Amino acid sequence: MPNIDSAIKRVRTSEKANLLNNNQKSAMRTKIKKYEAAVAEGAENSEALLLDAQKAIDSVASKGLIHANKAARDKSRLAKKLNK
Repeated sequence: MPNIDSAIKRVRTSEKANLLNNNQKSAMRTKIKKYEAAVAEGAENSEALLLDAQKAIDSVASKGLIHANKAARDKSRLAKKLNK
């Protein structure tokens, strides 16, 4: 544990940021899994779930939580699943 006040505060703020970042990435993964499950069972709302998943991916990528190339790759793979 740090002794300097600013370092102590930095630990607190980084823990808070890590929690928020992990929640956002987890929500993104959940939306992707919901979409993939809907496509597998042939649900009618697959297109809406695709848009929702792509929006979540874009949101996480814009904050720098995942790399822009990973976001593009994931979105491409999701769209490809819908078109099969």
